[in-house]
Amino acid sequence: MALEQILLGMGNPLLDISAVVDEEFLTKYDIKPNNAILAEDKHLPMYDEMSSNYNVEYIAGGATQNSIKVAQWMLQVPGATSYIGSIGKDKYGEEMKKNCRLAGVNVQYYEDDKAPTGTCAVCVVGGERSLVANLSAANCYKTEHLKQPENWALVEKAKYYYIAGFFLTVSPESIQLVAEHAAANNKVFTMNLSAPFICEFFKDVQEKALPYMDYVFGNETEARTFSRVHGWKTENVEEIAIKISQLPKASGTHKRITVITQGADPVVVAEDGKVKLFPVILLPKEKLVDTNGAGDAFVGGFLSQLVQEKPIEDCVKAGCYAANVVIQRSGCTYPEKPDFH
Repeated sequence: MALEQILLGMGNPLLDISAVVDEEFLTKYDIKPNNAILAEDKHLPMYDEMSSNYNVEYIAGGATQNSIKVAQWMLQVPGATSYIGSIGKDKYGEEMKKNCRLAGVNVQYYEDDKAPTGTCAVCVVGGERSLVANLSAANCYKTEHLKQPENWALVEKAKYYYIAGFFLTVSPESIQLVAEHAAANNKVFTMNLSAPFICEFFKDVQEKALPYMDYVFGNETEARTFSRVHGWKTENVEEIAIKISQLPKASGTHKRITVITQGADPVVVAEDGKVKLFPVILLPKEKLVDTNGAGDAFVGGFLSQLVQEKPIEDCVKAGCYAANVVIQRSGCTYPEKPDFH
């Protein structure tokens, strides 16, 4: 089976500025543990403060880009994956391009000449991460770039698509174009709930994309927020996963499957009105470095098997394997070769 350019991701490429901070820092900037938010004015000084006061690592990130890189790593076939997003014309952007191409991903960035490359503060306390994203150039993505023949060719070539919910804040029109193409050509379109704020404040654009989603990923907090916003009056993750899988679909080719991770608790997979639970690989607390990129890595591992038409059990196993590797390292990084069987 030809895997070249089989998987296309589209999202916000961000440079992670990652540091182990303290509770005081979180309180000062009004940051909740294990959350993901967009930076407001009050957060802007924190990036410099992190660089000056803490031991900072710079890692190419952004949710979708992380997942695509992990899928690429798991597949070990150069150019099996492609990625589209917007960066600035600066050293961070150049660094990101180099990093992704070295990883084997075929990247086609839109380069904005006014805004700097987006950054994401990754504040780690007790191994748990909290994210504050300053999108900058990532927020400048335009459908015109997607429609350029050399970029639309990537859409045509791919058979699977993955877009994190975060991109709904940037270019819902681009998402719609890819979603409609997938439905019209019986391809597989997948998205992620990504963060509680997406489910709450971007509900309308999320609902517009939902009928096209063949796979919906998310974690337990996002699933519960989704349930509350839709007035479902249930906190039960298994029930919520089933309800999401049964929402209307744009095309009958693929039934929708919902995949919800719950940290150290089992992964919930809902399809055909039924739920299956898959245990994760448990990790002793002392081996946990940080949870940054764990959910992204899970999706990347999952997709690496999905594009090879493997059964759902194998997809979940690969997702758990990739997440387990990533939480033992700083940021969404991995060793040279996977050891997944």
